[in-house]
Amino acid sequence: MNKNRVVVWFRNDLRVHDNASLFSAVTKYEEVIPVYCFDERQFTTTRLDLPKTGPHRARFLWESINNLKEKLRGLGSNLLVLIGKPEELVVDIAIKYEASAIFFSEEVTEEEKKVEEALEHHAWSKGIKTEAFWQSTLFHLQDLPFPVNQTPEVFTQFRKECEKFSRIQKVFATPKQINSPSFQEEESVEIDLKMLGLKEPEISPNGVLRFEGGESAALGRLQTYFWEQDLLKVYKETRNGLLGADYSSKFSPWLTLGCISPKYIYWEVLRYEKERKKNQSTYWLIFELIWRDYFRFICKKHGNKVFQLKGLKNVAEKWNRNESMFWKWAEGQTGIPFVDANMRELNQTGFMSNRGRQNVASFLVNDLGIDWRWGASYFESVLIDYDVCSNWGNWMYVAGVGNDPRENRYFNILKQAQNYDKKGDYIRHWIPELADIKGFDIHQPHTLSPSVLRSCNVSLGGNYPHPIVKMKAFSY
Repeated sequence: MNKNRVVVWFRNDLRVHDNASLFSAVTKYEEVIPVYCFDERQFTTTRLDLPKTGPHRARFLWESINNLKEKLRGLGSNLLVLIGKPEELVVDIAIKYEASAIFFSEEVTEEEKKVEEALEHHAWSKGIKTEAFWQSTLFHLQDLPFPVNQTPEVFTQFRKECEKFSRIQKVFATPKQINSPSFQEEESVEIDLKMLGLKEPEISPNGVLRFEGGESAALGRLQTYFWEQDLLKVYKETRNGLLGADYSSKFSPWLTLGCISPKYIYWEVLRYEKERKKNQSTYWLIFELIWRDYFRFICKKHGNKVFQLKGLKNVAEKWNRNESMFWKWAEGQTGIPFVDANMRELNQTGFMSNRGRQNVASFLVNDLGIDWRWGASYFESVLIDYDVCSNWGNWMYVAGVGNDPRENRYFNILKQAQNYDKKGDYIRHWIPELADIKGFDIHQPHTLSPSVLRSCNVSLGGNYPHPIVKMKAFSY
């Protein structure tokens, strides 16, 4: 065994900047073996025969892995890419190359923890040490002002205590050089989507942004949004937008896979505040990062409750499981344009705005009364920024079984449409069959006369469906 050689197992930390496990490995060991393993279990099917990882999400991951490989090669190293069970294959690599330790990032939810524990058990049985690093959050686990099992159940209390009593650690330096043993080319698999059982997704030209996976694209997006276009100063005012690349930061896909570090974003915000402007918008971006932390610590506290029907509040059964209605929602065929447009954007691009997510989730659970876990599973399959803790935490929140102190988190779809798409531009963008309807009427075509609909080339029940439920009215 080579005491100067370590394996770094990359997971959801696909970057070389501010990477605790990579930095520690380079600092403590002479030689580092970077490894990524596509876990075959992440490409199976879940409830409703949904692919656990759909094509858009898989493509973004694949691009991120390729970029990580390029980054490592630029530092004199490389990336061994495997496909199978990490707890077996990563340890096999450590054995083959006589590494004395395996470093990796710590996760919080059951599937990921089981893999960690199995890997550790396997490695220890072979005399190989392991070390896990906490690095997925803005606030470090050790810096919380309370034990994680006493994480406040209300976000506001969590935020205030963390802001008052915790600190944000400095970022780890990016290695200037990584020394690695020579790898045999045949050991590293050249993965494509076909090998994962998936088709290459079509990239819609209507998408708000061409999301490209990887650290380079992530850092480029921050550079563009903060420094070149100077948009951070208006983030709070624009973040509820629906159309265009720049109404929000769009960092979430890269944060999900760790292509960019939340700490790096935080310190860049502080630099922006010093060099450009400090206002509510600059704070609000940090506020959103704290929300992300909150769901991760809540998941660590509550474990599998976050995936269970009754959630954290142990709410009694109240859901129906109408698959026909569910698939109309999923496919953007509900007859409610604001819902359908958002779902079509999701299906065609793998992305949806925060405002859209809240509305379609509320519609599924409150208007259709469908099992909220079905919606969470659909998002898991399709979203390129699927984050297990944020996704399931937010769905619990909307379904009324999570941490929301409010009893009813209902979104009136027409009122939301009036507030955020008054002229109907978003609907025209994603539902071209309704494009000729003028103004706000596009949100409620079922209220228009047959003659008006004919003049707009719309046939309800023909080229656009009748509403599957009667929507609640609202006052203008």
